[in-house]
Amino acid sequence: VQLQASGGGLVQPGGSLRLSCAASGFTLDDYAIGWFRQAPGKEREGVSCISSKDGSTYYTDSVKGRFTASRDNAKNTVYLQMNSLKPEDTAVYYCAAARLFGIPTMFDENFYAYWGQGTLVTVSS
Repeated sequence: VQLQASGGGLVQPGGSLRLSCAASGFTLDDYAIGWFRQAPGKEREGVSCISSKDGSTYYTDSVKGRFTASRDNAKNTVYLQMNSLKPEDTAVYYCAAARLFGIPTMFDENFYAYWGQGTLVTVSS
């Protein structure tokens, strides 16, 4: 069972990146998939979650309207499209899979059983 996050890089403020989270060993659409990030010197925080039930998406306030999570079941991959990036979006981004989904716990790391290795996003001019 493995999650592979990719797509990070260096981008200028206002730019865009698309992160991918590919699963092997299990079917992603049976799981809620969360995106988390950890900025230097800060705790890891939840950014987005796409539910297993109906594919509904949820976002932390700071990325609403700029980030979009989506799922491609045929490719067993989840994406995080990030637009209008800001320097404060600089962080290592992780994807994670949770077997159970609930709105109160969607950003609770304890509910996520599988984690990707992280991909670095740097927003800087």
